[in-house]
Amino acid sequence: MNVTLNMKDAYAKKLKGRLDGWNADIDKLKAKAEEAEADMQLEYYKEIESLRERQVEAMNKLDELRESGEEAWDDLKAGMENAWTELGDAVKSAATRFSG
Repeated sequence: MNVTLNMKDAYAKKLKGRLDGWNADIDKLKAKAEEAEADMQLEYYKEIESLRERQVEAMNKLDELRESGEEAWDDLKAGMENAWTELGDAVKSAATRFSG
């Protein structure tokens, strides 16, 4: 039991760290948006809004994981990985698209 709890806590901390990193990346995009031409700003802001929505979903899943019982956390972990991968890919894609 204790091993699983420690694994769950370590996993949650790892995910929180990733989420914090992506939050910083999204903030960089927002700063770029504020400096962009008016027509590009709309694209930036749409993308940022989409990323923030995904970020909220990922945070909700993280909260679910933290609150889960020992038996459920393995199942939640699989769903969490999918949400995290999608958010990470979306942040990278947006950063690449708007770089330069």
